[in-house]
Amino acid sequence: MQTIKTASSTQNSDIHPNPSDQGHPLTIPGYFGSHPGIQIGTQLPPNASDEDMQFTRQLGVEWVMTSLPPADHTLENYQALQRKFAAQGLKIYRLGNHSCHNMEEITLNLPGRDEKVEEYLRYIRLMGKAGIHYSTYAHMGNGIWSTKAEAIRGGAEARALRLDQNPVGYWADKKWREPLSHGRRYSEEELWVNYTYFIRKVAPVAEEAGVYIGIHPDDPPVYDLGGIPRCIFGTFAGYKRALEIADSPNIGVCLCVGCWLEGGPQMGKNVVEAICYFAEQKKLFKVHFRNVSEPLPKGFVETFLDDGYMNMCHVIRALHDAQYNGAVISDHIPHMIGGRHAAEAFAVGYIKALIQAATS
Repeated sequence: MQTIKTASSTQNSDIHPNPSDQGHPLTIPGYFGSHPGIQIGTQLPPNASDEDMQFTRQLGVEWVMTSLPPADHTLENYQALQRKFAAQGLKIYRLGNHSCHNMEEITLNLPGRDEKVEEYLRYIRLMGKAGIHYSTYAHMGNGIWSTKAEAIRGGAEARALRLDQNPVGYWADKKWREPLSHGRRYSEEELWVNYTYFIRKVAPVAEEAGVYIGIHPDDPPVYDLGGIPRCIFGTFAGYKRALEIADSPNIGVCLCVGCWLEGGPQMGKNVVEAICYFAEQKKLFKVHFRNVSEPLPKGFVETFLDDGYMNMCHVIRALHDAQYNGAVISDHIPHMIGGRHAAEAFAVGYIKALIQAATS
């Protein structure tokens, strides 16, 4: 993978030491202190306690995915958060801004679109100045759709989606329902026009800032929901076309294994094939590790990593064989007795064992 040097790379040397001092090359785009191969990340809030951070290090996790409220996105706050995690031996891989992580105004060309584009560009520039060189972006017009949580193994609870049980779309404080989430049906053509308008403004700014943007699949993918097609980041063909339109080394994929499994055969390529393709194109920037009971359209429930329809060994093996250098995070962890620490320990331990098996 290419080594990235940006103007911001020389700043904040107390947070990001010189890579020549680390004894290994830069392998994650733009990041100092990383090492080759699959690396495990986790999600922590910005107000994570010392105990939470110590627990994370006890698991052998180095990379943190975190976020800040929209009003707190300043360079000073970014640097303070970097120092906080660095003091506990942790590094920020992604620092999200939910105000511009997934924007219906952009996907659907609603009033306020250009203001949201400018907000997003400011965020990307700020990331670059802080020396944080990765961000996940989602491009859904009406959010993540689900039905009531369901019981899985041992009475744990997990997210489910049954298309015949009146699912609801959620994002932040908004909800959408069938048949029309935004009052009319949208065509695939207009969604492509809207995406093209957005990404061609974003790509040059991301390149200048040295920020890599991994685009997350629609959740769920493939199927129209609320009158809005999921044609861009809902199939392999859609992803391929979208990346060709972006035509930028800084626009790539945050591959959510769970979403890809939700789509199943309708995705056009299975998840192992997708990993091989995107990694070969140097467009695989981050991986969300999740399993589900079965693909749509019948419906699915998210599962423990060892209890879904996918043998997750094949996913890690594909990442290893593709020489993927980047973060894998446990995603949508089921709620279980013992709370988040117990659930995270199971997930991280399982992933670490798969990595060890794949690399032995």
